[in-house]
Amino acid sequence: MPAPVLVELEYLLRRTDQVDTFVRFLEDCRSGAFVVEALQPLDHARVGTLLTTYADLRIGFVDAAVLAIVERLRERKLATLDRRHFSVMRPRHVDALALLPA
Repeated sequence: MPAPVLVELEYLLRRTDQVDTFVRFLEDCRSGAFVVEALQPLDHARVGTLLTTYADLRIGFVDAAVLAIVERLRERKLATLDRRHFSVMRPRHVDALALLPA
């Protein structure tokens, strides 16, 4: 789980009065059920490049950060609800990401 996504997840769950679900998710992270991947210094530069490259898509910091982390980890799959952005953005390490759920 890219760390910047935690903010969006908390926001979505709070809007639907599911704060307890987010708190349980954090406990799952603490127990190791999920790994939270923080941005590294080089990721910040890549985020800036992605924001410029995809300015016409109006992607935000979180989407750019997710792609930067996916590239660094050389991951080929991405679980996302945002197909609009991630189906267009092209990572450096593969032609396209396999978006899940399929």
